[in-house]
Amino acid sequence: MTAPEGRGIAGLTDSFRILHVSTGNVCRSPITERLTRHALAHRLDDPGIGGMIVESAGTWGHEGANMEANAAAVLADFGADASGFLGRELLDEHVIRADLVLTATRDHRAQVISMGHSAGLRTFTLKEFTRLVRAIDPATLPDPLGEGVVERARALVRAAAALRGWLLAPSVEADEVYDPYGAPMPFFRAVGGEIHDALDPVVTALTGLPARA
Repeated sequence: MTAPEGRGIAGLTDSFRILHVSTGNVCRSPITERLTRHALAHRLDDPGIGGMIVESAGTWGHEGANMEANAAAVLADFGADASGFLGRELLDEHVIRADLVLTATRDHRAQVISMGHSAGLRTFTLKEFTRLVRAIDPATLPDPLGEGVVERARALVRAAAALRGWLLAPSVEADEVYDPYGAPMPFFRAVGGEIHDALDPVVTALTGLPARA
């Protein structure tokens, strides 16, 4: 089954949609969503983030719920905006529309892929995707100034999918971002740091632009 026309990695649109997935959509995926938006806006010097759309949802998402207070505090530590967030339950339409799905754990990845919609080639754990993009030669990707960030992002997903079977995780835990729900603030900050560090090379690869000092 292919993605419906105009959506997903097979679609013909002028945007690129990133979907972050965790369990409740109140801790890990909100942190990842808002840190991704923050990083893209700064790299691209564009509050509209250059045609990139960043969302999140949860496999057991708390529909309409606020972000956990500790998660919002983590975002504040990085200067990212937590305002206006509401939790969502992961639906078929979210997966269909996504060009790239990044999950907190391998179990989340398996759940997304089990939904169908040709999601396997565009769904990775966040840390898995980080490992793969580090191995991709940036010179093989479209020039973001010439062909645009959206075309570069699409090519990056295809290249990462092609590498997946060749560049395995060093351990079972290497691709996991563990759930801080109910944990004290230091654990939330540790998880936030993991997510931030994993996102940095991803955003660099997507945009072709390193982080600015």
